[in-house]
Amino acid sequence: MKPYFISIERVSVGSLEHLAPIAIAIVLAFFLIRYAKNHLSQRQQVKVIHVIAILVSLTIASFHLFHIANGNYNFKTDLPLFLCSFMALMIPLFTHFRKYWMYEILVFWIIAGTLQGVITPDIPEGFPAFDYFRYWTAHLGLLIIIFYATFVFEMRPTLKSVVKSILALQVYIGLMMLLNYLLDANYSYLNYKPESASVLDYLGEWPWYLLQAQLLLIPYFLLIYGMFQIGRKSTISQTID
Repeated sequence: MKPYFISIERVSVGSLEHLAPIAIAIVLAFFLIRYAKNHLSQRQQVKVIHVIAILVSLTIASFHLFHIANGNYNFKTDLPLFLCSFMALMIPLFTHFRKYWMYEILVFWIIAGTLQGVITPDIPEGFPAFDYFRYWTAHLGLLIIIFYATFVFEMRPTLKSVVKSILALQVYIGLMMLLNYLLDANYSYLNYKPESASVLDYLGEWPWYLLQAQLLLIPYFLLIYGMFQIGRKSTISQTID
């Protein structure tokens, strides 16, 4: 008889399979950031987060290579081109170069893009399926990395960062539209809405839901920026006191 926490069914919201990895990630991020700030040299700080980024990227790459090797891979639907998978695959570039313009883009993409996936996970198979680990490694790993950059490297977004992030998103969308055309695919749901229920169901039909979704991102990104400003003012106030 299998333990009750092992399941091959879809992960349900509020279940142990949902909440346990989130709790682990929060604890890990807290102690990792605190230890890095207080006990590691700048070189060691960079090395630690770069290793984590490589592990995140390798998890995504190995997942896709595994399915390609097994022969059950569809290049029209399975490539790591959806935003979270794409960022997880490419995140070592940021931790290696640590360019501020990369942070400006990623801080909004990661927080806005992963939070919904963390709160309402869409995982077809639960623990201990490979896809389960891939999903949480990508979503929670990205959040740990961007908060590490925020608190350890002391990077912060500005109001201009909101604009840069939205403009960079247009480049990503343009590339995905081109690839969708070449592959006859629907990556990032740019050609039609997903068959399963999603937030897009509350928006208009194609192509209007694409415009509506991007317009909704503007206040969303501004809200994220506002949270950073509140945190910054709180830190300054505590320093003055």
